[in-house]
Amino acid sequence: MRKVASRRILLHRRASPPFEPFCQSLLQYAVNTGRRRLAPCAETAGNAYWHRLRKGTGYMYKSLSAGAIGVRADLARSAELAGQFGFQGVSVNINEVQKLGVEQAQDILNKAGVRPSDFGLPVDYHAAEADFAQALRELPAVCATAQRLGITRTATWIPSWHDAMPFAENYAFHKDRLGRIAAILKDYGISFGLEFLGPKTLRDGHKYEFIHTMDGMLQLCREIGTGNMGLLFDAFHWYTAGGVMADFDRLTDADVVLVHLNDAQPGLTRDQQIDGNRALPGETGVIGVPAFLQGLAKISYSGPLVVEPFSQRVRAMPAEEAVRVTSESMDVCLRRAGLL
Repeated sequence: MRKVASRRILLHRRASPPFEPFCQSLLQYAVNTGRRRLAPCAETAGNAYWHRLRKGTGYMYKSLSAGAIGVRADLARSAELAGQFGFQGVSVNINEVQKLGVEQAQDILNKAGVRPSDFGLPVDYHAAEADFAQALRELPAVCATAQRLGITRTATWIPSWHDAMPFAENYAFHKDRLGRIAAILKDYGISFGLEFLGPKTLRDGHKYEFIHTMDGMLQLCREIGTGNMGLLFDAFHWYTAGGVMADFDRLTDADVVLVHLNDAQPGLTRDQQIDGNRALPGETGVIGVPAFLQGLAKISYSGPLVVEPFSQRVRAMPAEEAVRVTSESMDVCLRRAGLL
């Protein structure tokens, strides 16, 4: 039994790090069943992982966002599907966690052997000032819940247009609003990712353009200056914004909070791509997702990889099939990148 368990740890580590939820589950299993000889295996593996993480050499890992592939699922079902189909993490609805309680949420995650990777920002920063101020007053309680569950990443998307505010006015608005949010998140050790939207078709027909490139969004993060801000780095938006592999030369792990993987439609130029019509990573080969992953490996990105395909084909699938093909698409790209 000990030999089998030890081998399982090593295989899990090689195939899909980070793997600390598995170590925790194995350790708990050893205690609950009296098989205490398993405990050193779990502790040794877990300590090795945390040592690497403290040194800044953590691993990027697969995380499931059920909603992003059109699957309606609560935390328990999302975690179950994630564990069943080879994901190491799961995106969580932080409002659901608050209702469940941290202990119950942690039990759900431990049972499935997955970690909570990120949560969506629960603040409408476009709201009227009074409503925004109220949301800020409520944010610390949300952050405390996330902190207790071990979630250190959240993100939101930034519209690349405005019909009333010129660029400079809109920039000042975002700098103020997002800066106030980031300051609260920082108090709880939470990184804040901003997603730029690349497609030209999103900006067409609007009076004023706004930030829609990697460099532009990073500049906003740096000017806000809280030190806990970076990108929600979406492969589709990177591609449609004119992204090239040399972009990774200007990035570090600290610049990337969360990654979205997907592919673009064939037969269209970058400027013709439609935001809501994408594909699974590697499905069309337009973006070159394996190279994108190699770029992330080059900067030692240590966070979650989440698929967001906006694919009607995937949305029409039964839940288990949708999660399976999503996981398989990630594995194919990771193998082609030499990372699996």
